Amino acid sequence: MLALIAGTGALPREIVSCVSDEPLVCAMAGSEPDQVSPHLTFRIEELGTFILYLKEKGVTELCMAGSVKRPPVDPTAIDAATMPLVPIIQAAIGSGDDGALRAMIGIFEKAGLSVRAAQDIAPGLLMEPGVPTDVQPGELDKADAARGAEIVAAMAVADTGQACAVRGRQALALEGIFGTDWMLKSLEERPDGQGGILYKAPKPGQELRADLPTIGPDTVERAGKAGLGGIVLQAGGVIVLEQEAVIAACNRLNMFLWLREG
Repeated sequence: MLALIAGTGALPREIVSCVSDEPLVCAMAGSEPDQVSPHLTFRIEELGTFILYLKEKGVTELCMAGSVKRPPVDPTAIDAATMPLVPIIQAAIGSGDDGALRAMIGIFEKAGLSVRAAQDIAPGLLMEPGVPTDVQPGELDKADAARGAEIVAAMAVADTGQACAVRGRQALALEGIFGTDWMLKSLEERPDGQGGILYKAPKPGQELRADLPTIGPDTVERAGKAGLGGIVLQAGGVIVLEQEAVIAACNRLNMFLWLREG
C-alpha cells in the first residue's frame, strides 16, 4: 500500500490520479494540501506515532509530493514514540533542503518503508528533451543556459535553491528559501528591461526522491511578467505539470521552453 505525504500545489493531485489503487493521503500540520483531501494529518512532534500507524495500516511504500513548510517544534508536544527521533528531526530542520529530506527519508527507510519518487510513480511528469514551443532558443540563450547550469551547481554547495534567472551570462536572481515564484516576482520591476532565461534543475548530487524541481502554467505566466524570454529545464530532472497548458502559455507569451540535456 502506498502512502502519500501531500503538500501544497498540483503535484499531489497528479500522483493520486496516476495510481490504480487510492493511496493513503497524509498531511503534515501547517502544510496541508490545497488540491487533495488528506485522510489524516500528523504533527512533526508525533512522527514516530504516525510511522507506527502507517505500518499498522499495511503501508509499505511512501511518496512525498508538494510544497511543505519547515514546521516549528514544540518540545512539550513530542510523544514517546517520537522521542528517539528528536536528534534527527532537529538536525533536519536546521539543515538545507536536501539535507532535511535525506534525514526524513532515512527515518522512513529505517522504519521499513520504501520511499518512492513522484516521477517513478508517474513518469509522464518528465518531458522529453527538446524544444516543444514555437519560439526556439538562440545562441545567447544557449550561453545563458550553460551559465545557469553553472550557477545552480554552485548553489548546491550551500544546499540552497534549484533555479536562477540569467541574462548575458550574468545572474539576475537566485532562488532561495521563498521559492521560484518569489524570485520571479522580484524581477517584475527589473531595471535592465527584458530578456534572459529562467533556468531550473536539481542540484548536483541531490536526493531525487523528493523535492524534484517543478513548474506549471503559473510559472510560465510569472516568467513572462518578469520579462524573461524563455525557460530552460534540465531534461529528466524537472517535473512539468499540465504540460499542454505550459506549452500553450509559452507560445502565447512568445517564450521558449527548452528541455536541455546535460
